Amino acid sequence: MKKIILSAAFFALAGLTTVKATEVKNQVQVVSFQDSTTKTPVELKDLPEAVQKTLQSEPVKAWTATEAFLVTNADKTTYYLINVKKEAETGSIKVDKDGKIVQ
Repeated sequence: MKKIILSAAFFALAGLTTVKATEVKNQVQVVSFQDSTTKTPVELKDLPEAVQKTLQSEPVKAWTATEAFLVTNADKTTYYLINVKKEAETGSIKVDKDGKIVQ
């Protein structure tokens, strides 16, 4: 009888005790930046003369221009992004308004 009472008391105590767990909350901070770079389509025939001369020079003339964009960065610098194709290969060239290739 003594064992039964001790067992009942043990289970009663065990039932009354609870584990206090706190939920861990990691705050996730979402930061979004507005890209202020603009990309304006330009007809290939409307490219500046200096840019067209660059496209006709070596080694660029082996590639065929497919489309062109005027890209204006946040700091107001501009360049022409010209998508080119050579057989199955595709690529792009950045050329400033003076016809110099930009890296």
